[in-house]
Amino acid sequence: MSASPSDSPLDPVRLTASEWQELRREAAGLPYPWAPAYRSLVEAAYAEPRLRALYPYTSHWTLRFSTTTRPRLTAVGPCLITHDEGAFGVGRGFITSDLGVFATAREAVAAALTHLPAGPGPVTLGAAPQ
Repeated sequence: MSASPSDSPLDPVRLTASEWQELRREAAGLPYPWAPAYRSLVEAAYAEPRLRALYPYTSHWTLRFSTTTRPRLTAVGPCLITHDEGAFGVGRGFITSDLGVFATAREAVAAALTHLPAGPGPVTLGAAPQ
């Protein structure tokens, strides 16, 4: 009996779920003063099905989303940022809050959703260059 695509270790849905779990685990264990705010941002993004369906990744603690898995990520939608003072930013680029600054992680996620293209999924494998 052959394995189904969802049983493959290279299934993009499983890779996405695994990346979310690792991101949440990492956020829960950070020792920095800003860690609780960052953790709330990760959890608020994970709670939103449209974002949870995308492959998450970070760069300088900026939460980003991709329509492809590693190694060749395809960024989609805005970035989510935790500011040192506990506010949350939404931006078009990494480390910018040009789309707004919000008091709560949920508000930032809600704002990010308004800038997410309709139907960006499903996530596909980010193939390595040949």
